[in-house]
Amino acid sequence: MSLIGSKTEGGVLVLHLNRPDKFNSFNREMALQLIAELDKAADEKSIRAVLITANGKAFCAGQDLAEAMDKNGPGIERIVHEHYNPIILRIRKLQKPVVCAVNGVAAGAGANIALACDVVFAGKAASFIQAFSKIGLIPDSGGTFFLPKLIGFGKASALMMLGDKVSASDAEQMGMIYKVVEDDKLMETALATAITLSQMPTKGIALTKKLLNEGTTNTLDKQLIREKEEQVIAASTYDYNEGVNAFLEKRQPVFKGE
Repeated sequence: MSLIGSKTEGGVLVLHLNRPDKFNSFNREMALQLIAELDKAADEKSIRAVLITANGKAFCAGQDLAEAMDKNGPGIERIVHEHYNPIILRIRKLQKPVVCAVNGVAAGAGANIALACDVVFAGKAASFIQAFSKIGLIPDSGGTFFLPKLIGFGKASALMMLGDKVSASDAEQMGMIYKVVEDDKLMETALATAITLSQMPTKGIALTKKLLNEGTTNTLDKQLIREKEEQVIAASTYDYNEGVNAFLEKRQPVFKGE
């Protein structure tokens, strides 16, 4: 059985975490399969957006602790270095939008993988937990990078130290995620959004994503220069010309992501 379900729909690579009996907790095999699927998304021109969700009642309970504690297993250092860090870097460096549909509890690395995505939806029954402190660990998978930027230093610090469960509605209100939807509408909404993004000027979206990544560390002066540089690139694309011509000709544009 594949631990990452994969199908393509409307230019979107739809990925399902698929260890429902283990609340979709990551083991090495599942992590490497997800990395391979994200590489596929990067390489295949026909894929213009990615949607990450999960099978079963949970989104992802984080790391499979049995593997983490196995004396013959990969060990924490390899788990972080070879599993989670590559997953986060691939999501952020992928030059295509990544949508996440959180269908249940997202704990530990599971929560932080979701928060690394570009557009995050959650069903009403979903929740987010920075569970690391409960077992004496620190937040990984980019948690200490993304969460303070999303919700502020003070709230992030408290959630990481206390390990409080955050409901989907509270996550939306504090700016942790984009939007909460009814559980039975989650996949429909997330997929429709991913398909919409896949039909947009994805070259420009990729440049936007690149600048968002850089903007977390650049000074204002540097960011303004980078915006100028990337805008010149955006203005040289097929999609820019198509968008302007379609506007002038009063028709719907047909973008190619080029």
